[in-house]
Amino acid sequence: MPTFTALTTLPGKAAADALGAALEALEPTGVGVFEMEDGSGLWEVGAYFETRPDAVALALLAAAHGARDFAVSELPETDWVAEVRRELHPVVAGRFFVYGSHDADNLPDDAVGLLIEAAMAFGTGHHGTTQGCLEALDALIDQGFVAHNTADIGCGTAVLALAAARTWASPVLASDIDEVAVDVARANAAANGLTDRVICLEAAGFDHPDLAAKSPFDLIFANILKGPLIDLAPDMARHSARGGRLILSGLLVDQADEVIAVYEGAGFALIRRAELGDWATLTLGH
Repeated sequence: MPTFTALTTLPGKAAADALGAALEALEPTGVGVFEMEDGSGLWEVGAYFETRPDAVALALLAAAHGARDFAVSELPETDWVAEVRRELHPVVAGRFFVYGSHDADNLPDDAVGLLIEAAMAFGTGHHGTTQGCLEALDALIDQGFVAHNTADIGCGTAVLALAAARTWASPVLASDIDEVAVDVARANAAANGLTDRVICLEAAGFDHPDLAAKSPFDLIFANILKGPLIDLAPDMARHSARGGRLILSGLLVDQADEVIAVYEGAGFALIRRAELGDWATLTLGH
């Protein structure tokens, strides 16, 4: 089934938000409002439709909100998972090899394979933060570090939890605040034959009785964002074992110093800092 898009631009966030809300009356399948990154001060407002939208209605909305005329385009029917598979090549992060089933024949004999399907777009390992965390884990392993008790906080697809469970024979708790992410994490654990070693929980931070019962942890992953990482610093200190390690990411390079300072104030010491593109990954010791 083809998809139709309708796009326009106009100045000002408030006006763009108002136009985006007004577009809902045309019953689109989705509406987006984004600030353009060209320094023009313009905002782009777009909507997707299953059938060609009413040109008159779009023209009236544009005029009423001071926007340019909508440009309507028809997108061809596309199998987006197949498209992603063609573009999504395996990721090598030290000993770890993150791949989709379409690349199963390319799994090296000496690699630790992590199967994450292309349909699971967030957390496939291709993002600099996920790859950075896998490389940080690889570095810890090379140093002889062994974790007997691991938590992956804000696990997403649970690729980091899977990596720890593949490395050591001990269970890993993988938690996320999002119910859908937890379902995806469980599916990925099953696809990798790790249902018995990756226990997936719905929780905000460490707020779950199973996490409390297993605390303190030798190793904690948290690939989230700067704000939540800073907020979690006191809980990280409470739930991290002495001699334990944290692997933190989701940080832009220019945010790393602030996070390091907060965690040093909570009793951690920086062991390793690595950068991939715009993203930083931190390894800290307790």
